Amino acid sequence: MTQTASESQSSTSKASEKKWDVLVIGAGTGGMTVAAMLRRLSPSISVGILDPASVHYYQPLWTMVGGGIFPKEKSGKPLSQMIPRGADWIQDAVSEINPAENHVITRTGKRYDYGHLVMAPGLTCNWDAIPGLAENVGKGGVCSNYSYDTVDSTWANIKAFEGGNAIFTHPNTPIKCGGAPQKIMYLAADYWRKNPPKNPYKVIFCIATPTIFGVPVYANALLGAVERYGIEVRYENNLTSIDAKNKTAEFEHLGDGEGCTLDYSMLHVTPPMGAPEFVKQSPLAGDGGWCAVDKHTLRHVAHDNVFALGDASNLPTSKTGAAIRQQAPTLYKNLLDSMAGKPLSAKYTGYTSCPLVTGYNKLVLAEFDYDKNLQETFPFDQTKERWSMFFMKKTLLPKFYWNLMMKGRP
Repeated sequence: MTQTASESQSSTSKASEKKWDVLVIGAGTGGMTVAAMLRRLSPSISVGILDPASVHYYQPLWTMVGGGIFPKEKSGKPLSQMIPRGADWIQDAVSEINPAENHVITRTGKRYDYGHLVMAPGLTCNWDAIPGLAENVGKGGVCSNYSYDTVDSTWANIKAFEGGNAIFTHPNTPIKCGGAPQKIMYLAADYWRKNPPKNPYKVIFCIATPTIFGVPVYANALLGAVERYGIEVRYENNLTSIDAKNKTAEFEHLGDGEGCTLDYSMLHVTPPMGAPEFVKQSPLAGDGGWCAVDKHTLRHVAHDNVFALGDASNLPTSKTGAAIRQQAPTLYKNLLDSMAGKPLSAKYTGYTSCPLVTGYNKLVLAEFDYDKNLQETFPFDQTKERWSMFFMKKTLLPKFYWNLMMKGRP
């Protein structure tokens, strides 16, 4: 971020409100898991958590909410009840990071110092990046699972769908949970097979990538679901605008730049996403504005006392909550090494997981690493659609999340 001399002097001359051994920016999955591990395993380390939110959401549940399985209220808990005992919560937003002088400035103008910094602020859904989206999402057939405010409109649209084109989109940016845009599509298609709309209809998936999934064996399983439901997949098609009055959506083909217009009765949009603005504008940002860290140690490439995990990092793997299961222990061990002045001893191999819902009571559990090697947990073929894996996502994973990960036991 470019600063004038007076602005720089102002930020560095502020009296610090407090200093912690470790300051965690973000109280989402990554930040809360690391903070809880620190307080549980290393209680002598002082921890501050900086996040303006009042509610913590288990966002993977929003696929189930959009599919009518759960009410959205089940996906959140008051953040005040989740802060690890002994940690300090600052309910404020970051406006400036100064890693050269080991402090942050908040939106309210306060300065906080740190010994080590953990960046885990998540990413931002850029609803305004698509003309016609922000003002229409949640009404008129336009819906999205990617916001607590709009996720219930998805189920309302699925139930009310009477025919025509049902379009589901996947944008040309990194997104959290790369499989989520099509999970809700399969739930909708399965619902309509069992409860046929009164008029003819077509399900269309407009995905900006050239393949349906990055790991071939799982892609093949998803293509089986596509065939079963008769879904039309349009690869390298990126949503560029919405005309809500005429119920049309404009797409650009990324291969040749050609545009096309599609009518819709229902349009489920996954918005473009990016790093939070304060990360993009900070000295910690690398290519694309993401926090630039070594992909194995999770330490910042230029600032040795800064680490990052989760969606705001530039780690070249899918941005999923399940990836935190291995990122958090790696970061925790390396953070302790760094605080002790030792070489970093832990290595993250890029493990991530995506429970790919392919219908009601059907799920393919994808698990892989940086090199797309399978890292499957169970002693059976996880490329097959299974009821047991759907039961795990619906019933077991939320319990695991709230009772283990959020208690620092990933």
